[in-house]
Amino acid sequence: MSGILWWIFYFLTIYAFLPGLLSRVFGYRVFMRGRAKREIALTFDDGPDPRYTPQLLDLLKRFDAKATFFVVGSKAEQHPDIIKRIVAEGHTLGIHNYVHRSNWIMSPRAVKRQVRRTSDILLEITGRRPVYYRPPWGIVNVFDYAQLRQYRIVLWSAMFKDWKEKVGTDGLYRKMRRKLMPGQVFLLHDSGTTLGADEAAPAHTIEALERILADGSELGLRFVSIDELIGLTERNRRPAAAAAPAETADARPQPGPVKRAVVAAWMLWEKLFHLLFRVRPIGDGSFLHYRIVTYSGRELHLPDGHRLRRGDRVMEMHFDNEKMYEIGMASKSPVHIAIRFIREAEKSLPDLAREFATLPERDDLWGIYGISMINRGGENVGLTMFELPKGPFAVMTNWYLRLLLRMIHPDGGRKLRDHGEKLEPRVMVMPKETLLLWRDAQSSAEVRRLLKQRESVAAAAGRPEAAVCREEEAVEEEAASGAVT
Repeated sequence: MSGILWWIFYFLTIYAFLPGLLSRVFGYRVFMRGRAKREIALTFDDGPDPRYTPQLLDLLKRFDAKATFFVVGSKAEQHPDIIKRIVAEGHTLGIHNYVHRSNWIMSPRAVKRQVRRTSDILLEITGRRPVYYRPPWGIVNVFDYAQLRQYRIVLWSAMFKDWKEKVGTDGLYRKMRRKLMPGQVFLLHDSGTTLGADEAAPAHTIEALERILADGSELGLRFVSIDELIGLTERNRRPAAAAAPAETADARPQPGPVKRAVVAAWMLWEKLFHLLFRVRPIGDGSFLHYRIVTYSGRELHLPDGHRLRRGDRVMEMHFDNEKMYEIGMASKSPVHIAIRFIREAEKSLPDLAREFATLPERDDLWGIYGISMINRGGENVGLTMFELPKGPFAVMTNWYLRLLLRMIHPDGGRKLRDHGEKLEPRVMVMPKETLLLWRDAQSSAEVRRLLKQRESVAAAAGRPEAAVCREEEAVEEEAASGAVT
């Protein structure tokens, strides 16, 4: 049962929760807010609607305002004349799936079909494919970034719950007026027929928007489509980047209040994980935790002759994210994080070895196992590193650990861009014979000396332990074929 819960938890975290967190909070691979002096982008979801979208187009035309319409494919199919009018009047089209359904509850293939079908419909109506995409409710799953990379995903900087009638025209106007400033991306709706919306709500949106357009005109603001705001933002960022002074060694960016709040939520999420899956602390629990699991990966052959096989019982290591965050905030780069990480591991390994020795099932355990992107120098403490085999698990683990680095380091996003090819997750393993060297050792130097002695003895004997392992494999193969009885 715990295995099923683990996979459900892992799936929901990697497939749904983390992509949503990354895009909505950190703006990863999405456009949410512009950088402009006078421009605001108006965006409308869930249409076209035969009643309200024409009214909205009349209003926009009166104020010479442009907008972006993220349309539902099935509705566009029913109302091609409205789609043609949107394009003819200089507005921009985007995709909002073929039906208004969350990407969290659809498979990657289903999402791709929805987007492609809508793109085909708009191509047939207008003669060109859209390049912008907004998922329903702004929710992405982990595969959307890869399979929808030809689209620019657009979210928003201001949302007003205009799909509910109870907000009212005056309430909606006040909410919008507070956000009336350059660079904003307004999320509004020109249809009220989707799940959770009120059918007549767009009437309030149009009435409130008329007042907002008038106010914007008086303030000298321009209401533009999303492509114009993105273009302005990219042009305005380039001079700022060129003029920025070089970073000094100590000038590390500090997290803002939003990121601190997200990190706090992340720590609570980790505590929930520990509770659900009975993850136990090592020592005072400030750096390492573990749980006993059955290894289910490919067979691993260590240089010293040990083999980790599918079905072996292992201590699965979990590094404390709060401690990792503390290390990251005090480090200048991923290399410094790795150095401090190994130092903390050295301090924790004696406690880990003593914990291992007290477990009732210790004789049945192979050793320890974990996966980490911060793995430089692990060989110095007796760990052996392996690449993750290619596949969905490796993709999701890589994505998750990169997100974690973004969170634990104040400049993690830039470090990933600059050094992403050097930061790859690795499987880390240590057999119990090596782990137990740490139990009574007086220092890490003593353990290293013992490990070197073991290697030297094997080499001097002319029979490295890896050769012994190969001979054992040959015997096993012969036995399996009936040659050995």
